[in-house]
Amino acid sequence: MSFDVIVIGSGPGGYVTAIRASQLGFKTAVIEKESLGGICLNWGCIPTKALLKSAQVFEYLNHAKEYGLSAENVKADFNGVVKRSRDVADGMSKGVQFLMKKNKIEVIYGTATVKAGKKVEVKDKDGKATTYDAKHIIIATGARSRQLPNLPQDGKKIIGYREAMSLPKQPKSLVVVGSGAIGVEFAYFYATMGTKVTIVEFMPNIVPVEDEDVSKQLERSFKKVGIDIMTEANVESVDTKGDGCKVKVKTKTGEQILEAEIVLSAVGIVSNIEGLGLEEVGIATDKGKILTDKYYQTNVPGYYAIGDCTPGQALAHVASAEGITCVEKIAGQHVEPIDYNNIPGCTYCQPEIASVGYTEKKAKEAGYEIKVGKFPFTASGKAKAAGVPDGFVKVIYDAKYGELLGAHLIGANVTEMIAELVTARKLETTGHEILKAVHPHPTMSEAVMEATAAAYGEVIHM
Repeated sequence: MSFDVIVIGSGPGGYVTAIRASQLGFKTAVIEKESLGGICLNWGCIPTKALLKSAQVFEYLNHAKEYGLSAENVKADFNGVVKRSRDVADGMSKGVQFLMKKNKIEVIYGTATVKAGKKVEVKDKDGKATTYDAKHIIIATGARSRQLPNLPQDGKKIIGYREAMSLPKQPKSLVVVGSGAIGVEFAYFYATMGTKVTIVEFMPNIVPVEDEDVSKQLERSFKKVGIDIMTEANVESVDTKGDGCKVKVKTKTGEQILEAEIVLSAVGIVSNIEGLGLEEVGIATDKGKILTDKYYQTNVPGYYAIGDCTPGQALAHVASAEGITCVEKIAGQHVEPIDYNNIPGCTYCQPEIASVGYTEKKAKEAGYEIKVGKFPFTASGKAKAAGVPDGFVKVIYDAKYGELLGAHLIGANVTEMIAELVTARKLETTGHEILKAVHPHPTMSEAVMEATAAAYGEVIHM
């Protein structure tokens, strides 16, 4: 069977690419070996947010007295929480099935291998192989949990993010190795549900890609809820022979043994590019990623790659944007390359984290003379009324032209606030314009205006 576009993988990169291709008039197929929606919808972004919401509700109920309310004998039903998360994921996957039908996209289930001459072989679960050809083949195979030699995942005692979402029972204690978004989200979830959690991070700060002020604030907030944090620490080995795990951790002051029921390895991801047939076709890779140009074409004409299997940022919204850019370019539209310095990053623990652009350190290293403004949520009427005063908004401006170089937010609902700053940067908005754009009161978002005012020495409420 022949198509204009075949997309391999149906995650937020693949299925979005397929829909946009269909909208542009291409006869489109998508190949999926497991579940429509990929990791993001089934085992990543969506079900984790459902878990985190349950944890947040549980936290609210446990602090009902602070709101003048009474909630007695509140208990966490761990299995019920996990079931809700799975139900949400299943519903979203069914939604993608509907979108495939609506957009007349052929869904082919099986494992794909690319072949020379713009062909794809697909083996179904019974091992039967069928070959399809297309004018354009887009690889969107995503990534999986990285396995380290000293942390071999067995799926029972040493687990990855996938098992962390559907454990049969809640562990009494958990060591989380790595404090990127996946690590801190699960640390918050399990700690709030009542598990004793320890985070082990190799770098000097948790959430090490974030601005240092954000890292320090999250560390304070986490310690307040009883999460133990070890930075500049390295897990050397895990002994799983007994009932639980004995985790040998090397720190600046020497070795320590941590005991926990389960160890969660959250040390990053690795691209799914093995067994795809890349070598046979001659598609270039480097350090486990498929190399492409700025419009996602590989070195072999007619073959493209987007999302986590390429060297860019491993984020769902990046994969979607890359796929849309890729097929619009194929369709001959005028397309601007994606500005990777204006991609928002969001982490959904409590307090939430959202950031875009340069950190203060990176802006200085880039040679900018900067103005920095910070507004704490302790000074925000809305945050105080909502009982969520932890955190702040921090903005970084170029002192010369007033360009917004970066924004770093930590607090309740900041993942919903970052889009204003992404749009401002896209439109090359200056600090003066943000300052004079009247923000509604009382809202969390007026902290953006106040932080900008602080950068220019005009802050009112602090």
